[in-house]
Amino acid sequence: MRILRKKRVLLLMFVSFVLVLFLNTNWMAWFYPIHYKEEIRAQSQSYEVDPFLIASIIKVETNFKTSKESKRGAIGLMQLMPDTANWILEQAKIPDTSLEELKHEPERNIQLGTWYLRNLSDQFDGNEAVMIAAYNAGPGKVNSWLKDGVWDGSFDTVKDIPFGETRHYVQRVIYYYNQYVKIYNTF
Repeated sequence: MRILRKKRVLLLMFVSFVLVLFLNTNWMAWFYPIHYKEEIRAQSQSYEVDPFLIASIIKVETNFKTSKESKRGAIGLMQLMPDTANWILEQAKIPDTSLEELKHEPERNIQLGTWYLRNLSDQFDGNEAVMIAAYNAGPGKVNSWLKDGVWDGSFDTVKDIPFGETRHYVQRVIYYYNQYVKIYNTF
């Protein structure tokens, strides 16, 4: 008798938990959290870049973990290559920042990564699919794909991107972007 009563209580608690979970309109945010929202929001407004795009790129690059360094040497939350980071610092006239700072300080890394996204947006007339691909493969490679007719630069033809890594990268960023936009009403 006690065992049945305990099972009923556990079942009732489980059903209650599931109902609370699904009735809470923001329950999916538990599975798709966005860290560094204030920093992303500030840089998004400063450089006029969609904050969900910034968050999606960070999610794919490092899953919001600071101090990451890739096998190829990309550093920080937004995985900037050191040469690209130095070029951004020079072009954007951002006060000198060491690569160690970029690696460990989310705010500065997000600032440089967002400036770079703005630059890519200007280069590619705001085409987000092309911006994402260029963020991963570099604008030179993406320009050659577009000029040679290998890829038309649309989301619908991402499968035509000749580099598997970049193709997969763009698909993942788009996936997280769509999830974030669906889950969060505003940034």
